[in-house]
Amino acid sequence: MLHNTKGIVLKTVKYGENGIITTVFTELFGLQSYLVKGARSVTKKAQSSKVAYFQPGAMLEMTVYHNEQKQLQFIKEYYWSYPYQQVLFNLVKNGVATYLVELLFHALKQPEANPALYELMETTLKTLDTATEAVTANLPLLFVLQLGTELGFQIQGKYCEHTPYLDLAEGLYVSETPPHIYYLSNELAEATHQIHQTVDYGVLGTIKLNRLTRQQLLSAYGQYLSLHIPDFGTLKSLSVLQGIWG
Repeated sequence: MLHNTKGIVLKTVKYGENGIITTVFTELFGLQSYLVKGARSVTKKAQSSKVAYFQPGAMLEMTVYHNEQKQLQFIKEYYWSYPYQQVLFNLVKNGVATYLVELLFHALKQPEANPALYELMETTLKTLDTATEAVTANLPLLFVLQLGTELGFQIQGKYCEHTPYLDLAEGLYVSETPPHIYYLSNELAEATHQIHQTVDYGVLGTIKLNRLTRQQLLSAYGQYLSLHIPDFGTLKSLSVLQGIWG
């Protein structure tokens, strides 16, 4: 049966002589894999292959064949739902987008629709495309915390004099040092509270963090996700993003 859905490309690999298999987070069906035959072919009419549509982070409008009994689906038609202005050409923004996409790929385990998470990812990528330098720097930190919320393990409590430690294993601000190594304290715990409370992207840009702090927070947030998502794995793009910040 044919369906129209928006989708965000997460990963694409070559298939056969000129095809691809692309993993897409769709609005209707969640995580799906599609075979696109001839995507790498170059014709006189097109003058270029269609594989550019399937680079990680691309946002598409698609008409797809969907059969719940099959793991590999097919795309009939596709075109840009949002053509990027800066993300594909700006080194820093491209690095952030690559991290966000890989993060979502590792976080999603089942092909289940999650409209709220789809909207979050779409909004984050669109915001990144036009964001100021200050917002761009803090955006991946906010996204990780929002991702945890959408996946059901939102951080509880707040940073204050009485609860100065953030227990990453419990996802909770606590009064005493946790009996393990997975926690944040002092300025890192306070910064996390500030970021987590942000609802306006303009305000996000006013949170002043140096590069070392961002690197430490991003590493800690990776631990936070690993503690709550089975088989989360290692993000290759993390070192790239930290290198851009460094």
